[in-house]
Amino acid sequence: MIRFDLVTSLPDLVRSPLEHSILKRAQDKGLVEVEVHDLRDYAEGKYRQIDDAPYGGMGGMVLTPGPLFACVEALEAEHGPYDEVIFLTPDGETLDQPMANELSLRGRLLLIAGHYKNIDQRVRNTIVTREISVGDYVLSGGELPALILIDSIARLIPGVLGDAGSALSDSFQDGLLDAPSYTRPASFRGLDVPPVLMSGDHGAILEWREAQRLERTRTRRPDLLAGSGLEGGLTGEESP
Repeated sequence: MIRFDLVTSLPDLVRSPLEHSILKRAQDKGLVEVEVHDLRDYAEGKYRQIDDAPYGGMGGMVLTPGPLFACVEALEAEHGPYDEVIFLTPDGETLDQPMANELSLRGRLLLIAGHYKNIDQRVRNTIVTREISVGDYVLSGGELPALILIDSIARLIPGVLGDAGSALSDSFQDGLLDAPSYTRPASFRGLDVPPVLMSGDHGAILEWREAQRLERTRTRRPDLLAGSGLEGGLTGEESP
């Protein structure tokens, strides 16, 4: 079982995705626990202000340190220390499958979803233990990246997916993209499923899948094959 505590100034923005599909079933099974915390609950004053203009005259607003310190300290006092306190930020290390695999082995993760321009650097220096980006682009806040991180980790917890082997064959699990997938009908508008997939020959199917995975990776993400000796191309039956 893994627990996520997600700190955000927009709790309603993240709750709906957590209440559907695989993430909902994972929580219903008791395999994943997700608690959403409203940062404004830890702010002081009549207006519960959580942001202010940055020093130095730059544009945008910055989340102030007080509410974030208060929130994390209160959660740690209630639940104990976290394995990681993660800030979702464009300048963090880029999320990839090995990172998701690694984090899925942890028991408790606290995620801080920033909004506005940034969060005060003193929070990053003192509280945050890891900074993660979901790609080289900027979003309006860290809520969507936090949901991406939760989903990428939760589906790896044993029992979350109906087919335990499904996650092991996903793209990137062993550095390659996944092979093409087909289902019924065998022929649709003149487009046929590759005969090998209906042959019943599991060895031949496995060989076809591996050839397809390598070829798809070579053509779409050659960077994943750099240094592997497989960059030059492959042989194998191609999908139509």
